[in-house]
Amino acid sequence: MILRPFLYEETACASYLFGCLTKGRLAVVDPHEALVDNYLAEAQRAGAPIVAVFETHVQADHVSGLPALVEMTGATPFLPAGAPVEFEHTELPDGERVELGNTLVHALATPGHAPAHNAYVVSDLRRGTEDPWLVFTGDSLLVGDVGRPDLHAGGNPRPLAHQLRASLERLLELPDEVSISPSHYGGSVCGRALSANPFSTIGFERRHNGALAAKDADAFADALLVDVPPPPANQPEIVAANKRGAVPVRS
Repeated sequence: MILRPFLYEETACASYLFGCLTKGRLAVVDPHEALVDNYLAEAQRAGAPIVAVFETHVQADHVSGLPALVEMTGATPFLPAGAPVEFEHTELPDGERVELGNTLVHALATPGHAPAHNAYVVSDLRRGTEDPWLVFTGDSLLVGDVGRPDLHAGGNPRPLAHQLRASLERLLELPDEVSISPSHYGGSVCGRALSANPFSTIGFERRHNGALAAKDADAFADALLVDVPPPPANQPEIVAANKRGAVPVRS
């Protein structure tokens, strides 16, 4: 299995190209519009097409590269069930599986940062097992932190904070050795204490992530809703563009 991270320093966003080279089926997770050409170039270098694009949720801090990638490659767009978008896509409810050759992607519903949010648990059959190897956590479990619940809450973030707590418990049921690849790292406004290291493991976060220390859902929500950073610049315009799925004009 190929795995290539793409880090966009301006807003500390992380996206990923991954998939099966043996059967020539690649995908991108949480693509950034500014990096579309980079994903295409890396796929060409690897010698396999991009056949799927996964969004963990409707992004609030950057314009998604999904519409442009779909237009340029014919890839299938996958979003969580109930994602409030206006363009054609395939919904991935909890437990649904997508096969990319020897690479298996299982949708794990993890609402909280947004009402419709998936993590994507990945296995590689070439390792001789369907055991999970890594998980794309989006804006749920971050390195050293968790996602903020207020950006998609319509002014009432506490219910989403409770949902996020339950979603994190689901993620922490994965084995310690599973690596996590979130969609943000230190410098993003989507968390308060994100590490500058964009990658970690379930076990390390279970032991060292301070945001997971709260004893119950109410204490978790209380801690999460204190000292919340300012929202992303141009959030309403970004969310509207990502719901609409318009392809930006490219020079």
